[in-house]
Amino acid sequence: MSPPKPSLDDLRIERPSGTPARIRSWAVVVFVLVLFAVGAVVWWFSRPQALVVQTAVARESSAPGGERTVLNASGYVTARRQATVSSKVTGKVTEVLIEEGMKVQEGQVLARLDDTNVKASLLLAQAQWVSASNALAETRVRIREADQELERQAGLLKNKIATQADYDHSEASALAYKAKLEQQQADIVVAERTVATWQQQLDDTIIRAPFTGIVTSKNAQPGEMISPISAGGGFTRTGICTIVDMQSLEIEIDVNESYINRVQDRQPVEAILDAYPDWKIPCKVIAIIPTADRQKSTVKVRVGFDKLDSRILPEMSVKVGFHETGGAAVAAHQVTVPKAAIQQQDGHDVVFIVRDGRAERRAVTVSGSGDDQATITAGLAAGEKVVLDAPGGLKEGAAVREPKPAP
Repeated sequence: MSPPKPSLDDLRIERPSGTPARIRSWAVVVFVLVLFAVGAVVWWFSRPQALVVQTAVARESSAPGGERTVLNASGYVTARRQATVSSKVTGKVTEVLIEEGMKVQEGQVLARLDDTNVKASLLLAQAQWVSASNALAETRVRIREADQELERQAGLLKNKIATQADYDHSEASALAYKAKLEQQQADIVVAERTVATWQQQLDDTIIRAPFTGIVTSKNAQPGEMISPISAGGGFTRTGICTIVDMQSLEIEIDVNESYINRVQDRQPVEAILDAYPDWKIPCKVIAIIPTADRQKSTVKVRVGFDKLDSRILPEMSVKVGFHETGGAAVAAHQVTVPKAAIQQQDGHDVVFIVRDGRAERRAVTVSGSGDDQATITAGLAAGEKVVLDAPGGLKEGAAVREPKPAP
């Protein structure tokens, strides 16, 4: 029996149904979308957050009149010549002749101490001097008598009436009186020196002004003890008063050593007292102390007033601007920012500004600083926003934002 012949139906290829294939394709698409969504969520929660920073706007300022301010600083008015007047000896105050604000002249009596014991000692020394002087007069009479006796004995000895022993006795007596005279003359000197010592101690009970000035403080009252050294606990004063020579007023400034190269001798300075903010006082540099304070990294600069005024008082706070005079009268444009915006990086002054939500680092040139403001002459333009108290982790290009205003 022969095998059956193949028919056309036997040549048909059986294909699987299309529904499962489509399901698998959609499953892949959904899986990819889920992974993308999970990645987006993870990125969203792990992305760098924008730092919240405080900002301030740089303000423009200018130095008019052809003088450019190269350094701003602050200091205090001090008196080059002032003294807390005390006594040379310890004693009880019996009289105080001054009050605060009084003008005194050099040598004027300011106070007196109890001099009872000193006067008694002085009277005793004067009596001893008088006694020594009287004894000296008696000795001179005795010497004259001894010289006459010696001359008489010499004549008698020549005529062989007196013996040699009598002559020798007379000679010894005359020499003894002369030696006694020399001793008494020395005692007179001692007595005079003793009187002078007690007289000086009596003068020391009178306290006088060492120079002409103004009394700024009164530190003792009658009945109190005063001593040139700290002794006797808290009940002993060490001074009668403080006198200030108002003609010696000047300004003392601690300049950061990084900017001391901008200060020169006889350099013009403009001072403004905090008490009179609208009064500009012309001054000049009179001394740059040739040493630095290692604790504060500053150099002391002394500034003198061109003309003194009664409104200038010791210990007043003052702001100064060191000027650099140029050849042409050109205003030097500069900007001021809070000092909190200035940072030190790699030995340079830098600030961070906010531009399009990103932090941008700028190197700047600081010409001076006051109590809370710094003056910048290069590297920053007026109107730009600077970051105040920049966080330590703030970098170039970091995302930043300002705090939202309170509702």
